[in-house]
Amino acid sequence: MDRNVAVVLSGCGYLDGAEITESVSTLIALGEEGAKVRIFAPSKSLKEVQHLSGEETGNEKNVLEESARIARGKIEDLENLDEKDFDAIILPGGFGVAKNLCDFANNGAKANVLPKLKESLLAFHQASKPIGAFCIAPALVALVLGKEGVALTIGDDKATATEIQKTGADHVECRVDDYVTDRENKVITSPAYMYEAEPHLVYKGIRSAIRELMEMA
Repeated sequence: MDRNVAVVLSGCGYLDGAEITESVSTLIALGEEGAKVRIFAPSKSLKEVQHLSGEETGNEKNVLEESARIARGKIEDLENLDEKDFDAIILPGGFGVAKNLCDFANNGAKANVLPKLKESLLAFHQASKPIGAFCIAPALVALVLGKEGVALTIGDDKATATEIQKTGADHVECRVDDYVTDRENKVITSPAYMYEAEPHLVYKGIRSAIRELMEMA
């Protein structure tokens, strides 16, 4: 049976958008599982970061337009995302998640999530459809579902885990090539580049997590 999966990106490039290896790993793994994928991103501005220096350039770009680089142009505005069209939703990581999809980068546990994305995640949760999140993206999930006591992982980063636990979520330490499943809340997470890891290990964790997600869907 075909499964329809929504993937939400946050730009292009790990310092100001979606982490490219994580995003591509997600799309490859979903393809291997036979999923039908639609990709979404919000149409809003982001502060560009020069990826050689790590410094902001002073320029602004559009999250949707930047995400289209990864999606090869096949992408939709986040406003068009409707939970009823999908069996699961996945958020790859990258600092864009913490900057462009929410403001966790600045406000930690007190951060706000883009209203449309929060609405969508709550709709998937209420419909008992799986939610996947990688790297820093589980922190965003915690902002939305922390009060449900959701269990998730960002690896072993103590400072980030502390902020996650302040939301009410349960943080579980996890290796880069593994994943954590909260079966009650149907949330599957993997640390990915929260570690200084090799790409094949990042892929292994994401691939395993997506296999679990697809079985759950």
